[in-house]
Amino acid sequence: MEFRTEHDSMGEMKVPADRYWGAQTQRSCENFRIGTGIETMPAEIIHAFGVLKEAAAMANLELVPDRMSARKAEVICRAAGEVARGELDEHFPLVVWQTGSGTQSNMNANEVISNRANELAGEKLCHPNDDVNMSQSSNDTFPTAMHIAAVLSLENSLLPAARKLADTLRGLEERFRGLIKTGRTHLQDAVPIAFSQEISGWRASVERGCELIVSSLEGLRELALGGTAVGTGLNAPEGFDAMAARKISELTGTGFRPAGNKFHSLTSRSEIVAAHGAVKALAADIMKIANDVRWMSSGPRCGLGEIRIPANEPGSSIMPGKVNPTQCEQATMVAVQVMGNDAAISIAASQGNFELNVFLPVTAYNFLQSVRLLSQSITSFTENCVAGIVPDRQKMEQYLHSSLMLVTALNSYIGYENAAKTAMLAFREDISLREACVKQGFLTGEEFDRIVRPENMI
Repeated sequence: MEFRTEHDSMGEMKVPADRYWGAQTQRSCENFRIGTGIETMPAEIIHAFGVLKEAAAMANLELVPDRMSARKAEVICRAAGEVARGELDEHFPLVVWQTGSGTQSNMNANEVISNRANELAGEKLCHPNDDVNMSQSSNDTFPTAMHIAAVLSLENSLLPAARKLADTLRGLEERFRGLIKTGRTHLQDAVPIAFSQEISGWRASVERGCELIVSSLEGLRELALGGTAVGTGLNAPEGFDAMAARKISELTGTGFRPAGNKFHSLTSRSEIVAAHGAVKALAADIMKIANDVRWMSSGPRCGLGEIRIPANEPGSSIMPGKVNPTQCEQATMVAVQVMGNDAAISIAASQGNFELNVFLPVTAYNFLQSVRLLSQSITSFTENCVAGIVPDRQKMEQYLHSSLMLVTALNSYIGYENAAKTAMLAFREDISLREACVKQGFLTGEEFDRIVRPENMI
């Protein structure tokens, strides 16, 4: 491998010749040999750095043209745009387990953009600190990158996936309207419910999860950029925060604004905690829906067997013909991971000291992993399971008419205690509710048939 020599304030470092990063990035590579090699800074953060560096260069050009020339701004914006589009991902090697402020990843972005800009300019025109990092600090850029990445990943990945699931459920709801089955509470038989009503509960849960996520976006739209090192805005020109936020909004196509209190935005991660809480809420509902689906499809002969789901792959290496609810299983495992990530994010957010929180990389890593996994999981669950759900009408009818909880319809006619006696006698002697009610003289058979009609109980 060929190397070139780069230098920073601590001296010279040898850097791979085919990489745009510089001395500070190389120091981080050598000082933080931690993890499996895949726990690198999320691509979403890298791309967000590209966006904010381009926006910062444009804002500096307007506000401090004596320091940010048009030529410098042009090549910085071109290089930063390549970073934002993911064209230079291989030049961002740093692991999550680095400095807690993300300083080394900010410098990684500065060095890559500076060296690429100089290459585009054909001369050594831009300095990573003086030009690419102008009016900024790692302490305000990394929180800004986190918020940009969070908003874009929620809007572009998770919300579309969840809304598609809700639409698919709405389709099932319409298709199976009028089909009545037994309800269940406490895993025990309960009064009747329409299958469409049960599905509507799933659909509404997903829709509410989307609403909570959308509400959480408002806090994430506030950016720390302009606070620089401790929130005072030292070395940033007046109006830089507002102008940079406008530029970021234009580049991303979604709204951002400067944080009202930069001291809060540097040290508190409450917006990330709240947004991930909404992600966790959706994951909890996905867990519930997936469990319902696998309970209802259990069997096919010795379980509930009320619905059938697509048979996607063989379920056993030893039991021929076995098919398992694998999409339900992946969805519930992902939900567990999201819940675990929420604990890590909450603990990390609680550790802000004085003017800075130094658990930023692990917070970003866990947040974006949750969004990425849940988005992909929901899409897979929707396409490979939910869309193919088919009710077993015969099984549903069998359970419906054998349910002892149909006795609930008798409360208003023979009273709760007599209805309870009817249910217990039917269970004890393994006879129908009708037989038990008539046997005890509470009603005639004709009266029972008139009162106990499942279609009137939903």
